[in-house]
Amino acid sequence: MSLRIPRDLLRVVHDHAREGHPHEVVGILAGDAATNTVRAVRALVNERADSARNRYRVSGLVLAREQDALEAQGHDILGYYHSHPDHPARWSDYDRDHALPNLSYVIVSVFADGPRDTLSWRLRDDRSAMDPEPIDLVD
Repeated sequence: MSLRIPRDLLRVVHDHAREGHPHEVVGILAGDAATNTVRAVRALVNERADSARNRYRVSGLVLAREQDALEAQGHDILGYYHSHPDHPARWSDYDRDHALPNLSYVIVSVFADGPRDTLSWRLRDDRSAMDPEPIDLVD
């Protein structure tokens, strides 16, 4: 199944990536799990101070509160997004090692002039790799 993202919400993700450059940004994708459609995007703060250019961190408490708030609004957690400043939108071993099953992981390749590519990935059941997930833009 593909991940369905409204164009206006993808713009929110791209704006976050552009504003955060040259550091990684991170956020939550929430919506309708039955149709795998994003209905809400929640930008988070990258708390990583030592290597924010190539890693992100969000405290468990902040993440739990934001996810709870989205779920209270009737959304399912579909996955997460983050940026790869000045690098391809390809998952890294670090991304794979920290991924959870059955969720979408959208990666935005962003350079100083803005986003260049956006890809979504899903963790394999055996955790050996992440497979591409098609993104369908909807109005």
